[in-house]
Amino acid sequence: MTQLDVGTNWAGNLAYRARQVMAPHTYGELAGLLRSETHVRMIGTRHSFNGIADTTGVLVSLAALHPVLEIDSTARTVRVSGSLRYGDLAIALEKEGWALANLASLPHISVAGSVATGTHGSGDGVRSLAASVVGVELMTASGDVRSYARGDADFDGVVVGLGALGAVTTLTLEIEPSYSVAQTVYEKLEWDDVLADLGAVTGQGYSTSLFTTWRDPDVIDQLWVKRRVVSGADAAAPAAPTLALTVAAGPRHPLPGVSPENCTEQLGVPGAWLDRLPHFKLGFTPSNGAELQSEYLVPRRHAALALEAVRLLAPRIAPLLQVCEVRTVAADELWLSPAFETDVVGIHFTWLPDQAGVEAFLPQLEEALAPFAARPHWGKLFTMPGRDVAALYPRFSDFAVLRHRLDPRGVFRNDFTEALGL
Repeated sequence: MTQLDVGTNWAGNLAYRARQVMAPHTYGELAGLLRSETHVRMIGTRHSFNGIADTTGVLVSLAALHPVLEIDSTARTVRVSGSLRYGDLAIALEKEGWALANLASLPHISVAGSVATGTHGSGDGVRSLAASVVGVELMTASGDVRSYARGDADFDGVVVGLGALGAVTTLTLEIEPSYSVAQTVYEKLEWDDVLADLGAVTGQGYSTSLFTTWRDPDVIDQLWVKRRVVSGADAAAPAAPTLALTVAAGPRHPLPGVSPENCTEQLGVPGAWLDRLPHFKLGFTPSNGAELQSEYLVPRRHAALALEAVRLLAPRIAPLLQVCEVRTVAADELWLSPAFETDVVGIHFTWLPDQAGVEAFLPQLEEALAPFAARPHWGKLFTMPGRDVAALYPRFSDFAVLRHRLDPRGVFRNDFTEALGL
């Protein structure tokens, strides 16, 4: 077993309180560690901006376990180590002619951590990363290994587990044949036009993202459209006639004035799915230590009103903000997924690294979004009371029962889960 530095999270805004970080090399070492400790949390690529992965006990990384990456071409699935990064998985799948239906903006995040927090990419018909899971293997605090498959009674509760159920050792994901994507960036859309028919904008491609700094509350700075390519042809479909879209004259970065060299290729040039669905290239780690993040996911039926409420706060938002991204995610059936039983629109804020200023403002933002049943992203900054967050999930009480059954000693509990009433 290897001992690692405790250190901080990705952004450096959180210094972990753990006594130590341990990386077991075998399942036996992992089981022994879980049985012997009173407080444990799992840690992946540290891309959480709050205390969801923190503990006063021991942090455990699974990165030193024997790697697993097994493609089943007949079942169209891949079984992977929970600690594997999505970008590395994508490279391995593409080499064998396979693909995932979805990737998040950053390919640097771990599979297990992303799934456990309901992390997502974008697309009107594209479900979250967690929704592609068809199998979960986890080790409980007793050292027992349990396996769950889609359709099992507890499966929908286990997938987005907040790290509260056990150590997720492997996940089995749906895959499909490799495909190509062409990415085009448009500039300077009018908010009034977008809010009048949001679907006409988000429906422009397979995956879309709207970016704005809120410095001008009437204008959206960029629209990134990722279209799947059919029969090798450039899929740059004409815009809907109700929209006036202006194609960017060259490659763009989501942040104004920043070089696009580390962004995935644009200008409608087709390329492999793994080189277009994320915004950033795998070989570049963006914004490490230079940002904070929050995100609120609202039911799609409330999206226009919710965005208008945010727009009214633009003068307060802009001085704290680097960029705001608006994305869509299709509904799923996972109990603690922010897209549980409803299509959602994610309103994502990449803040300047001013934690005091951001945390002072978030209650006002959350109050404005409260009428629209806004669910905060589990791994990002929010100030809503935990029990108010739990109340947004109809199956939360079922999850609490499941958590107690799998972890009766409360080994995987921490301040974050206790605030939720777990």
